[in-house]
Amino acid sequence: MKREDVLLGAALAACMFLQLRGLNVWPFLIIGILAYAFFRHGTPLMGQKRFVALTGTPGTVKVGFDDVGGHRSAKEELREALEFLANPEDSLHLGIRPLKGILLSGPPGTGKTLLAKAAATYSESLFISASGSEFVEVYAGVGAQRVRQIFQQARTMARRSARKSAIIFLDEMEVLGGSRGRNSSHLEYDQTLNQLLVEMDGIGQGDDVRLLVIGATNRIDLVDPALVRPGRFDRVVRVALPDREGRRQILAIHMRNKPLAGEVDLDGVARETFGFSGAHLESLANEAAILARRQGQRTISRSHITEAIEKVILGEKLDRAPSADERHRVAVHESGHALVSELLRPGSVNSVTVSPRSGALGYMRQSPREDRYLMASSDIKQEIAVLLAGGLAEETILGEASTGPSDDYKRAMEMARKMVYCGMSTLGLVDPEGTPGDAVHRAVKEIIDGQTKIVLGLLKSQRSHLERIAQRLVDEESLDGQAVRGEKDSRESEAPEELPPLHRLYREAS
Repeated sequence: MKREDVLLGAALAACMFLQLRGLNVWPFLIIGILAYAFFRHGTPLMGQKRFVALTGTPGTVKVGFDDVGGHRSAKEELREALEFLANPEDSLHLGIRPLKGILLSGPPGTGKTLLAKAAATYSESLFISASGSEFVEVYAGVGAQRVRQIFQQARTMARRSARKSAIIFLDEMEVLGGSRGRNSSHLEYDQTLNQLLVEMDGIGQGDDVRLLVIGATNRIDLVDPALVRPGRFDRVVRVALPDREGRRQILAIHMRNKPLAGEVDLDGVARETFGFSGAHLESLANEAAILARRQGQRTISRSHITEAIEKVILGEKLDRAPSADERHRVAVHESGHALVSELLRPGSVNSVTVSPRSGALGYMRQSPREDRYLMASSDIKQEIAVLLAGGLAEETILGEASTGPSDDYKRAMEMARKMVYCGMSTLGLVDPEGTPGDAVHRAVKEIIDGQTKIVLGLLKSQRSHLERIAQRLVDEESLDGQAVRGEKDSRESEAPEELPPLHRLYREAS
């Protein structure tokens, strides 16, 4: 039995004896509790924060680099830093100063936490993690105390588990290490950051437990410059959204315990999911399995994956039932998007539907042939044309527009404004701050009017085809890209000479 437990029991027994003798012991009892809390935990009425080490804890599943798809460069950066933990002698021989910290920066859901756990598994280090919000309190000094605790706890637990190294993972670094001076109401944030700087400076080569701090943030612009200088977070590793091959690897990881039908092509799914993060892809695999279970199927088919992609993007289908006129208008609108997209970029349409989802009454989904990170002027103009096509199709077939295309028009205007600011308009290179607003407006209007003229020419020349797609959407609710392309190909083979000159120009350019 611990000495402090014996003293605590004796004190309680004495209080009970004095209370029976008629003495009011409650004031003494309250003072004693406050004194115990202060001397035991350092701060009155606040328990000591305990950070849980994950690696080595019974029942936990270890994560390796093979369990993290994509991110080849980020893995290489981490492996190089981990060599200082695993083989410090080689570093000392070459006079290399071991890295003290690595900051992982990237959008949410890209696998920053998984990479940190995989680093601990790779180097056989103790892994201890905490979130930035756990260090910030309204009480002065609490955050700094918790920073000291996590570093001390990492060293202590590593010694107890006979490990020579430990990795401290700090998530939400923009909260813990935000730029000093931004919170003028009190200095608690700054004190916490200052303590973190001190602890990282105290990481030495001769320590019996070698420490590596791995931070993660979605907003590196908010992190204090003192943290990201060499000697603290020596490297800033960008963990971006996965490319096509990375998405293929991530899908393979999340599908390896799921029975897939023979028709499922993960390469095709990776091509269709441009812009998805690792978390999105995990949700896609899970939703596809749920849909298969809902339908009583024993394998996951291509239709389940297609439905899961649309659910991840737009949400679950709604019970909303639009009227027949509204349904026809939505079908015309989405057919306009699909038709112009196929005419300008053959093979780009993946599916088109009039099933309401979330805030959308219909949806046309494109699947690019390859990942693209830069857009030429012609690419942006084609995007604008596809956005304008929905509302212009309503005007062409139904004779009047509606409020449906408002979001499309807003996005088209934003893209046209981007063209102006990138020097792709008749204004040439412009200063976003110094150019008069009316000049920018005229340039944007010129771009929009030019694409409107092209789209109207396409829709009028393909009116019968547009009506057939819209009618099929009303009858069948959803069409895949092949159905749209079949309609378009048959129409073009019937009367290619009816295509307007602008359409021929676009077709030759593509």
